[in-house]
Amino acid sequence: MSVKNLSLNGDWQLYREGQSDPLPATVPGCVHTDLLASHQIPDPFFRDNELDVLWVGETDWTYRRTFRLPGSFLERHRVALCCHGLDTIATVRINGTIVGQADNMFRQWRFDIKPALREGENEIEIAFRSPMAYVSEKNASSRYLPAWGVGQHKLDSGGWIRKEPCNFGWDWGPMLATCGIWRDIEIVGYDSARLENVHILQDHKGADGVQLTVHTKAETLDDERLKANIDVMLEGQAVAHGVASLVDGQGPVELQVDDPQLWWPNGMGEQPLYDVRIELLDRADEILDSTTKRIGLRTLELVREPDAWGESFHFAANRVPFFAKGANWIPDDVFATRMTRERYARSLQDAVDANMNMLRVWGGGLYEQDVFYDLCDELGLCVWQDFIFSCATYPAFDDDWMANVRVEAEQNVKRIRHHACLALWCGNNELEQGLVSAEWTNRTMSWADYKPLFDEMLPEIVAQLDPQTDYWPSSPHSPCGDRYDFNNPTCGDAHLWSVWHGKMPFEWYRTCEHRFNSEFGFQSFPEPRTTYAYTEPGDRNITSYVMEHHQRSAIGNTTIMSYMCDWFRLPRSFEMTLWLSQILQGMAIKYAVEHWRRAMPQGMGTLYWQLNDCWPVASWSSVDSYGRWKALHYMARQFYAPLLVSGVEDIDSGLVAIHVTSDKRQVSSGETPSGVVRWQVTDLRGETLDEGTHSVEIPAGQSSLVTTLDLAKQIEAQGPHGLLVWLGLDVGGETVSTNLVTFARPKHLPLEQPNLRAQVQDLHDGTFRVMLTAERPALWAWIELLYTEARFSDAFVHVAPGHPFEIIVTPQQPISAAELRGQLQLRSLVDTFDA
Repeated sequence: MSVKNLSLNGDWQLYREGQSDPLPATVPGCVHTDLLASHQIPDPFFRDNELDVLWVGETDWTYRRTFRLPGSFLERHRVALCCHGLDTIATVRINGTIVGQADNMFRQWRFDIKPALREGENEIEIAFRSPMAYVSEKNASSRYLPAWGVGQHKLDSGGWIRKEPCNFGWDWGPMLATCGIWRDIEIVGYDSARLENVHILQDHKGADGVQLTVHTKAETLDDERLKANIDVMLEGQAVAHGVASLVDGQGPVELQVDDPQLWWPNGMGEQPLYDVRIELLDRADEILDSTTKRIGLRTLELVREPDAWGESFHFAANRVPFFAKGANWIPDDVFATRMTRERYARSLQDAVDANMNMLRVWGGGLYEQDVFYDLCDELGLCVWQDFIFSCATYPAFDDDWMANVRVEAEQNVKRIRHHACLALWCGNNELEQGLVSAEWTNRTMSWADYKPLFDEMLPEIVAQLDPQTDYWPSSPHSPCGDRYDFNNPTCGDAHLWSVWHGKMPFEWYRTCEHRFNSEFGFQSFPEPRTTYAYTEPGDRNITSYVMEHHQRSAIGNTTIMSYMCDWFRLPRSFEMTLWLSQILQGMAIKYAVEHWRRAMPQGMGTLYWQLNDCWPVASWSSVDSYGRWKALHYMARQFYAPLLVSGVEDIDSGLVAIHVTSDKRQVSSGETPSGVVRWQVTDLRGETLDEGTHSVEIPAGQSSLVTTLDLAKQIEAQGPHGLLVWLGLDVGGETVSTNLVTFARPKHLPLEQPNLRAQVQDLHDGTFRVMLTAERPALWAWIELLYTEARFSDAFVHVAPGHPFEIIVTPQQPISAAELRGQLQLRSLVDTFDA
C-alpha cells in the first residue's frame, strides 16, 4: 500500500505559560504572528514597540489541537509524526504521552507515534521552552561562548542553541526571539517502504549528452523486493527512462539525456529545468511512494588555480568563467512563516532586475525554504549557501551538540543539493575574522575546536552527500599563507569594511585588488514613505529616539552624516536627508563595483551587503522591507549591466580613462562584438565644451581600457568644479550603458535648478512612459507619485540638456494618465539642498 499522509497544518490553539485560556493559532506560524492576529501585542515594527514585546521570547508557549485518525491509519506498520520545522526547544506529546523532543530549528524531526495513537479523536501538544531561558541556563551551567552582540537579547553563549541567530538581534535587525511550528507538520503512515532520499549526479564529459546517475534510497520495513522507476522530462516530454532494482533499499540507475539543454546563470543563457520523477515500486509494480526533483543540467564550480596574482577565486558555469554580480541575502521577514511564494518571487525578481547572478544566503539567518531555491533555479540566481553559523563561537567540544549539527547539515545538504542554482557550501560567516585563536578566551574559540567542525565534519558531509558542489570553510577565508590574514588580496574571498567601519573615503575601494569581494557595504535610510510607517510626526528627525531605535549599527546615523558632509551639501529637510542618504549609499557601492569589474579577471565577484531588509530600518540594504527600491538598487541596474562603460578621473593630470566591461558569454567563434563609446564634456549649465566617439571591440568576459581623454585644458579654463563628463556606450544603435564623471565632489558643483519637465504617455498595458527633459544638468534625478505605489524602470539618473531620459512607470493599481500627471513629483540633487 502507498504512503499515506495526514496534514496537521491549519488551526491550533496557543497557550501562554501559566494561563488556561487559549488563543487561536495558525500552523505553520509562530507565537508572534498568532499574537498579532489576536491583537494581543502591538506591531513590533512601529516606533519602539519591539521593547514592549521582548517578553514573548522570554515566555514558554504550548500549541495544542485535536485531530481525527481513521482506523485504516492505525493498520499501517509504521506511523510517524513528521515535523519539518520546530522552533526550537520543544516537547511533543500525543494523548498525554511524550513521543519526542526537539532542540534544533533547522532539522526535520520524525517520531514513531503509533503506540500513542487511538482511532478517532486524538490530541497533540507541542510545548516550546523560551529560547532566552534556554540560552541563559546554558550560559550559567556550561562553557561561556563569546559572541559579537547587538542588543540585550543578542546573548553570549547563543552558540548553544541551533536557532536563527538574527532572531536575537543584529546590527540591522530587531530582538524578536520566536518560537512555534514554523514549517509543515504531518502524520505519515506506511507499510513496507517509503522513499528516504534521492541523489542525482551529472556527468558532462560525454560528447553527445549528459549522463545522470540517480541514487534512490528507501526506508524498508521488510525484505520485499523493490525497484525505482525513473523518468526524466523536459516541458512535459519524456527524454530518458530507467529502472533500478534496489538492494537493501537502495540502488543507482544511469540515464542518458541526449541533446541536453544547459542551465546558465542569469545573463549567460536560459534556465531550462528537467523534472526527474522517482517512483518506488513493489514486486507487483504498485507505487508505494513517489517524488519529483527538478534539476538543471550544468556544471557549476569554484575555480581555484595559480595565476599571475596568486590563486584565482571565481565561479564557472559549464566551464565558462563568470563574474559574480550580486548581494547578500538575509531573512526577508523577521517572522519567516509570513514569507509566501509571491513575496519570495518579488524579492528575487528584484535581484534579477538589477542584473544580479548570485546571492549569498548569509550564515546568520536560515537555510531557506524550498520555494526560495526553486525560484533561484528559475531565475538563474546562483546561491552561495552558508551553513548557519555566524559572528559567534560554538561548542564543537560537546559531542551531543556536534551530533545534532551533523544531522542538521546532512538533512539540509540532501534537501538543497539537487538545485541548479547551488554554487557553494560555506562553513560560516566571519568566524575566521576574529573569533578564532590559539586557545579559548573571553573573545575567541580555539582552533582545536574550530577545525573539527569547519575543517573536518562539514566538508566531509559535503564531500559525501554533495560531491559535485564545492565547500569553503569560512567567509572571509584565505587559503594561502597566514590564515589570520583573512582578507589576503592574493587569494580567497574578502569582507571589505574599511569604508563604513574604517571611515576610509570611497576612493579607497580603487586601491583594492582582492580576488572576490563577498561582503562590503554602506548604509542609508529608507525612503520617506517607509519611514512614515514606523514613526509619528514628532519622531521625524534622524537624531530622534525612534529614528535611532531603528538604527542598529552603533556608529550608524553619525557615519551616514559624516560621509554626507564629505560628499554633499547639507540637506534642507528630514525627507531630503533620507533621499540624500540613498544617493550617498549608491555612490559608495558604485565606486567599489565599477572598480572591481574593471579589474577582472584579477577580481571576479562582488556581493554587496545587503539586498534586503526584514523590518523597516536604516541599513545596508538596497531594497527596503516594503520592497521599495532604494537609490542603490536602481544604480545597481546600471553598474551590474552586462555591458558597462565607466570612467576613472585623475584630477592631477586632467585625464579620464574610459573602460568598457563585458559580462557577455561568447556563444560562437564569430566576430567580436563592437560598439561606439561616446563622450560629451559640458559645463554646469550643460553647454558642450568637447565631444567625440571611439569605436571599440567588446570581447566577451573581459574589461578593457578603450581610450583616455585629456581634459587638462578644460579644467584650466573651467576649474575642476565646472566640468561634467557624460559617457555612453552604444551597441547596434542602442545605448546600453551611460555614466558620469566629475573632477569634484558633488557638494562643490555649482549646480543650477535644472527645470525638470516630464511628458507622460499611456502605453495602455498598465504602464506609462515618462520622458524627462532638463534645461540644465539634472544629477540623480528621480520621480515619485504622491499617493500611488509604483515601480520605476529607472531612478536617480543623470539627465543632460537635449538628451531626454525615458522612465517606464508601473503603478500597483489602475490609474489614468491624468491622475499620474497630477501625482508626479520631479526631483534631482539640487532639490536636496535648494528649497
